[in-house]
Amino acid sequence: MLEGKRISVVIPAYNEAKRIGKVLSKIPEFVDEVIVVDDGSRDNTSEVAKSYGAKVIRLEENQGKGAAMREGIKNVSGDIVVFMDADGQHNPEEIEKLLYPILRGEADFVIGSRLIKAQGKRPLIRKISNFLSTGLIKLKLGIDVRDTQSGFRAIKREFLPEIESKRYEVETEVLIKAVKMGARVKEVPVERIYGVETGHFRFEDVLRFIHSLIKY
Repeated sequence: MLEGKRISVVIPAYNEAKRIGKVLSKIPEFVDEVIVVDDGSRDNTSEVAKSYGAKVIRLEENQGKGAAMREGIKNVSGDIVVFMDADGQHNPEEIEKLLYPILRGEADFVIGSRLIKAQGKRPLIRKISNFLSTGLIKLKLGIDVRDTQSGFRAIKREFLPEIESKRYEVETEVLIKAVKMGARVKEVPVERIYGVETGHFRFEDVLRFIHSLIKY
């Protein structure tokens, strides 16, 4: 608990047995619950997560990040929910940076921006997707968010939408729906190590982003 607020962390994971332990070992002590959603992993991701005290929800088949996040949301109890990836590209010690704008009443939705501070080379397909989504979201919602695709984010529970997306376009869907629900959005700088990214992000995911922008 931090400043009287219960904090939940949701981590979608797919075949991350070798990495997730290091992530979980750095979760701050003020976090009240950690939910790892094992998205049909073929390794022992679930067992490793359980050994670090995380609550594990296992999907029998791999369905995608959006589906994993949807299952995680169904099980959270926190006032503020933090989402982060399982592969070590986010620093759990920076969770507090995402929470304080919400705790101070400055925002309802905080995104950890990787564009302000990043380590390593960002994949070209990621640059393309973020360039498109940033410009289009500004036109659609009138907000200036520089890193719309960051999966490291904190959201007040009442602004968590019902997720429909199954894959990486979920970041766009959640942002659009939350803003339409009245959420105030803020970005804070975070570290990002691109060399450890394990997600299978493809050009078709860019097309899904565009579809989400139109649909929601």
